[in-house]
Amino acid sequence: MKSYLAAAVQMNSVPDLSKNLAQAEDLIELAVRQGAELVGLPENFSFLGDEQAKVIQSEAIAQASEKFLKTMAQRYQITLLGGGFPVPTSTPGKVYNTALLVGPDGQELSRYEKVHLFDVNLPDGNTYQESTTVVSGRQLPTVFPSKEFGNVGISVCYDVRFPELYRHLSLMGAELLFIPAAFTAYTGKDHWQILLQARAIENTCYVLAPAQTGQHYGIRQSHGHAVIIDPWGIVLTDAGDKPGVAIASIEPARIEQVRRQMPSLQHRVFV
Repeated sequence: MKSYLAAAVQMNSVPDLSKNLAQAEDLIELAVRQGAELVGLPENFSFLGDEQAKVIQSEAIAQASEKFLKTMAQRYQITLLGGGFPVPTSTPGKVYNTALLVGPDGQELSRYEKVHLFDVNLPDGNTYQESTTVVSGRQLPTVFPSKEFGNVGISVCYDVRFPELYRHLSLMGAELLFIPAAFTAYTGKDHWQILLQARAIENTCYVLAPAQTGQHYGIRQSHGHAVIIDPWGIVLTDAGDKPGVAIASIEPARIEQVRRQMPSLQHRVFV
């Protein structure tokens, strides 16, 4: 595996599918112009609005999102992650929160349905009950073995608070962990970066975390700060609080170096 540039895209998605996809394409193009070969879009990249509106439009959103990811991957000859979009289920009024990894030929490489659902009441006045419209995925994420990018594991947002999911991925050989998110502004200021660094450090993996930022609708606001973190926990790049891209080089030798220096994965007592 060679070194390569990866990009974590930061968006300000709203309740407007076409507007969001146009924004996403602009940012993908920006990342590609800077040399990125592996690009990640955040959770809710194609629609971020009222839960009921999301469910009502879910079939159209799902079709447009999947077509968009495959078209963009082919057009720009990149491997592209759509970090989360609604896909209808057999249960009326319910969707899966689905992340999709697509290759440069437009073919699906890996699909993950978010397992941990965000049901939280926050002191800032926001109430999140993701489980009212989203069905939890029934399977742990898998690791996609890429000759170009190493072993890639996928998760989504709230998953980051559950380290057992990432230990599962690292035991399956993951070297890069995608953690696309729409992290709330209230929790993000205290928890976002430290959780991401912890997942990188404890699994000696790169973490690529695309993010939502800014005001979306009503009082819904996201933290931003899309980042790429190395296996030692060092933040290599941070997109700040505006839409944009965070780009960094992924170095296979760095993974090997850190795992030699800190072979904690080999020292596990309880499996």
